[in-house]
Parts: sequence; C-alpha cells; structure tokens
Amino acid sequence: MPELSYITAGESHGPALLTIVSGLPAGLDIDLDFINSELLRRQGGYGRGGRQNIETDTAEVLSGVRKGKTIASPVTLKIANRDSRLDDDKRTPPVHTPRPGHADLAGSIKYLTTDCRETLERASARETAARVAAGALSRALLSKVPVTSLGEGTPIEVFAFVRSIHTAATSVNVTEANRRELKKLRDESDTYCPDVNATEKQAAVIRQAKIDKTTVGGIIECHIFGLPPGLGSTMDRRDRLDARIAAAVMGIQAIKGVEIGLGFQCASLFGHEVHDPIRYDPSLINTPALGFVRDTNNAGGTEGGMTTGAPLVVRAAMKPISTLLRGMPSVDLNTKAATTSAYERSDVCAVSAASVVLENVVAFEIAAALREKFAGDSLPEVRDQYQRFLKIARTLPLAPIPTWDGPIPPTGSEPHTA
Repeated sequence: MPELSYITAGESHGPALLTIVSGLPAGLDIDLDFINSELLRRQGGYGRGGRQNIETDTAEVLSGVRKGKTIASPVTLKIANRDSRLDDDKRTPPVHTPRPGHADLAGSIKYLTTDCRETLERASARETAARVAAGALSRALLSKVPVTSLGEGTPIEVFAFVRSIHTAATSVNVTEANRRELKKLRDESDTYCPDVNATEKQAAVIRQAKIDKTTVGGIIECHIFGLPPGLGSTMDRRDRLDARIAAAVMGIQAIKGVEIGLGFQCASLFGHEVHDPIRYDPSLINTPALGFVRDTNNAGGTEGGMTTGAPLVVRAAMKPISTLLRGMPSVDLNTKAATTSAYERSDVCAVSAASVVLENVVAFEIAAALREKFAGDSLPEVRDQYQRFLKIARTLPLAPIPTWDGPIPPTGSEPHTA
C-alpha cells in the first residue's frame, strides 16, 4: 500500500498549478465544493493584494476519480492561473535586484543566474494554493474513516484561525465545546480571527502598514479534534507526528517558527507545571481518547511523537512579507552596485491566508498518519481497521496468550497435534 503523499508543480505566473496526491483508498467521495471553498478562503483576508482580484481559484480533477469517488490511483488537481505570463518579458521582466527576506539572492546564486525570476516564480506563496487543494482533498478521509460498530463516529475536525497580527492579538480559548461557534466567528471576520474586537485592531494595523509602505506578520493557530491515540510513531524520528507536522508547517512560505502545545513556554516552567496529569473516566470509554482524560493539554496532543487522544494544537509565526512598496537596500546582481530591491505585486498582510494553508497542511499530515496506522486498499477496509483498533484498545489489558503446558518435546521435534 503506498503512503499518502503529494507533490505540487507550477509557477506563480505559469499556466497552472498542479497537485498530485497518491495513496488515497478507493471509494472515497470527493467533495470538490469543499476544496474550492478552501481555495476561496485562501484568497481572502484583509490586506491581500491585487492578484486576488484577478484569480478565481477552482480545482479541476484530471485523474484518480470516477463518478465522484477515488479509484486508488493518484488524484491530480489543476488550478489554472488567469495571470499566466511567465514567458512575457514585458509583463514579467528579469529581476536583478534581490529582495531581502525572499529566496531571490540565495536562489540566484544556487542556480547560477543573475535573474531572480528563475527562483521567485516557484518560491512564491502562490504555490500554497496547490497545497491547500491537497489538504482539502485529504480531509474527506478524516471525515469518513472514524466509525463505531453502529456505523457512526466522531469525524476528525481541523480548525485554524489568526491569533495575532503584529501586536493585535486575541486571548480566546479554543475548546471542544466552543470550537464550532468560534469557527462561525472566524468566518465572519475580515482577518479570520474569532474575536470582533481583535479583528478591528488587526485591520487597523494592516491599514497603517499600507500607509507606511511596509508589511506585517502574525501568529496563526490550528486545533485538531477527534484524534485517536497512537497516530505517528516513536520508533523512528521520521515517523514522529509532531516532527512531520512541524516540517509541513515550516515549509509554508514566510513561516519562521512552529510550536506544539505550550511550545517555547515549556522552557521557563517546572515539570509539574508542564506535564498533563492523566486520569481515567469509564463513562468516556467510547470517545476517541478511550476514557483517558487530561484536564490540561500543555503537550498539545502529542507525546513521544504520537497523538494522545487530546486535541492537537499547532501554532506558527509568520514574518512580514518580503516585498515592500518602499523597497529595501539591495545590490544589482549584474553590476554589484548598491540599489533598492525590486517590487513584485504583493500583499500587505497574508496572515489570514496563511491560516488556511496551516489548516490544510496539518490536515494532510494527520490523514497520512491515519492512512499508515489503518491500512487498506478501499475505504471500507480502512474504516474496519480503525474500528477494530479502538475495539481492541478498549479491552486492555489483553488476555494472556495461551502457553504450551504439556511435556517438553525432544530437541528438534514439534508438539504433536491431532
């Protein structure tokens, strides 16, 4: 069985973006409307630039789906670029002055060119549309796999939002009880923050940044509910779920820091203030956590690289976008003369959009871990594996394995069985 993985292709001003997702089981309903709604959310948020007025991102299925269901072959999604002009030197001229903070200089030296466009077209955050499509596609697995013997279960739900933009932050506490109400508030917010007062302050920061011809970053946060214990593994560093999630989130353009649970706060606290006490409540045995309860979740839902059954909490810091209207001191790569960095059409703030990317790249890593734990070529097989695992886990400790209690056979012989 192939692992669940994806690859993206395409440039910012090329004909299209592509994402190819391998490893989905057969028989999974594809919700193209949901995928497109996530692509639309990625284009929104206060502070976005003019590119979003040109593009209308929608996904077209090119392979791997028949009559709305996966057939186990790779699923290819295409997102066309309306602003396609990669080979037009008048509309996308060579760029010889790298922008500080962007991939321009390092990429130009790496690929031995003085034209930064060779790198910036692929380094652009436009590529995250393809990653959002992959994550949104994988979320069909998260909603369909969790089942009980009655055929119903708690779907794995993913919720991300903007915690802060610059210093304008919300102190809202996300819980299983209020997450749906917070999602509604987030979707009504111009900055994707589930706090009306914080939204107003964040919008004001962005407006001022535009006046000052600069850019602004912030903190984004993601919560995943309904996870069973044991996704991921502690046996190999490459299989640790927290490490995989951190790598996926750090791979989002402009992300400079990732933490799970308390994260960096752990370094300034004592052990008894950090670790989450465990208790058992038999009335909750049929929940995904199997009755094991944590009254705190400082670990953020992972221990030893595996899920604990508590909600998984991921937070990321996004730096201000590298393209400034005012420009910054730079160097012409051809003449080496001092100059000001080039301007490429960009956003003042893309923190809101980054929260959508965060939500979907984390969802994909959870789906991949789920696929590894519960194998099967078709959706019914995967669901059966999930159900069997929880059924066995609820019976712990397992009955001892029967042992041979007859006479010890001579060396080289086997016990006789009728």
